[in-house]
Amino acid sequence: MKKEIIINATSEKEIRIAITEDGKLVELFVESPEKERMVGDIYVGKVAKVMPGIQASFIDIGLQQDAFLHFSDIGATLSDYNSLLEDETEVDTDETDEEPQGTFQPPPSLNNEAAVAASVEAPPAKTTDRRDRRSRPHVNLVKGQDIIVQITKEPVGKKGVRVTTEVSLPGRFLVLLPFDGKIGVSKKISSFKEKRRLRKLVRSILPPSFGVIVRTNAENQDEKLLLQDLEALLNTWHEIEKTVKEESAPALLYKDMATTSSVIRDLFREDVERVVVDSKKLYKEIKAYVKMFSPNMVEKIEHYARREPIFDANGVEKEIATTLARKVWLKSGGYIIIDHTEAMTVIDVNSGRYAAKQEQELNSLRTDLEAAREICRQIRLRDLGGIIVIDFIDMEDEKNRKKIYDEVKREFRKDRAKATILPLTEFCLMQITRQRVRQSIIHSFTEPCPVCGGSGLIQSKTTIVSHIERWIRRFKSESHESRLTLHVHPSLAQYLTEGTFSRLRKIMWRFFVHIKLEEDKSLAIDEFQFISRKTGHDITAQYSQ
Repeated sequence: MKKEIIINATSEKEIRIAITEDGKLVELFVESPEKERMVGDIYVGKVAKVMPGIQASFIDIGLQQDAFLHFSDIGATLSDYNSLLEDETEVDTDETDEEPQGTFQPPPSLNNEAAVAASVEAPPAKTTDRRDRRSRPHVNLVKGQDIIVQITKEPVGKKGVRVTTEVSLPGRFLVLLPFDGKIGVSKKISSFKEKRRLRKLVRSILPPSFGVIVRTNAENQDEKLLLQDLEALLNTWHEIEKTVKEESAPALLYKDMATTSSVIRDLFREDVERVVVDSKKLYKEIKAYVKMFSPNMVEKIEHYARREPIFDANGVEKEIATTLARKVWLKSGGYIIIDHTEAMTVIDVNSGRYAAKQEQELNSLRTDLEAAREICRQIRLRDLGGIIVIDFIDMEDEKNRKKIYDEVKREFRKDRAKATILPLTEFCLMQITRQRVRQSIIHSFTEPCPVCGGSGLIQSKTTIVSHIERWIRRFKSESHESRLTLHVHPSLAQYLTEGTFSRLRKIMWRFFVHIKLEEDKSLAIDEFQFISRKTGHDITAQYSQ
């Protein structure tokens, strides 16, 4: 399977990272100033409420909504973390083979610019069996008590962030566990000999009072690289310790940012054939970081310097449209419908055409198998989480229903998020629960519609401006004209022209083009229209993807 990472970082408003498998888009990460990433941030907060009835407490960390801390997310080392506030330390030691899945820490070489950030999250680096949590002594939280927590889930809807007291700092090869003396090795490393080597190596370089999880990326790596990774993580933790003593709750202790660097660290592995980036500055930073930790993979990094937008050249832009579409067509002529509710996501599979009765079961199986593969791709692409219910086309044969179940399980092996999949019911309904860390990717492109009162969604102004910039880039790559008239809805016109140095002026200076802006109430809020001032013709469609 050909796997590539394509990074579009030329827009001032959006950073987009596409993961493709055999040329098909399977994951998309987007970050804009309005959608700041929070997973991995560490705070010192104050306990605002303790609610034993729901086995949870609410923590004031200085955000608009209090953070949610479930009792199951209170680790055995809570007293050790809180001892930072009192200059006391105790250590608990043990060994485990826990699976490393990262909250993200930006590599030092890529942590110098907020514009680098996109939008990738993963589960907390350290996971613990809930049976083990239930066996731990109950920690009594008191209102007003200071507590150190780390964000594990973004706010979803009206719900605030979710936090844990089990702080972890992941690097490329290791995940540092302050105050937790466990040494774990990724279960994805199958060689017992390699596991033993890594465990022995880490034990020899790990300072007292710290635990670590060895990540899959560490397999067959040299001791020097692991030591560099550990030193960087320890330096980060020591800075957090200093900040704890200087700040009073609620306060941010550590900001986890730069999603691009997180993607490179966590997803750029041997199975990735190439990384292509259209920003020369970011290309140099990524190359410097990879050269430090994985020098053998430097040659896979490419700088894209052509005039055609990078996502257009790699066929990604067309596929992004499917992330906003309610209906997704299948090659067989069938289609799937994806609907979002507050409680769950519902997906309906339709054949799209009539099949003869004697072939109905076979045609239903073929359509359902194709739909199963596309649905799994769409779930990863849209980053759908929580409860997902799929209504497949009815099939009478139990063996055929089992084939669909097996196909979905096989496709989900490619997914980094944890999921629980139940077999099809008698009515061909499948229930899935998938780990939710952030809101669906669709929220990165949309905002509540002011016209419909929030019952529908339109593209955000930031995204529309990004579309306008990409249109101009295509226009400039194929035309020598430099004078245009732009028609937009009044609300978008205001967004483009506000400020002394407006967004429109920046665009004109950036692309060496003069744009006359005209308001047009007949256009939808997310529409725009370009007129050639040389010919007077509407040329919008000519340079649209």
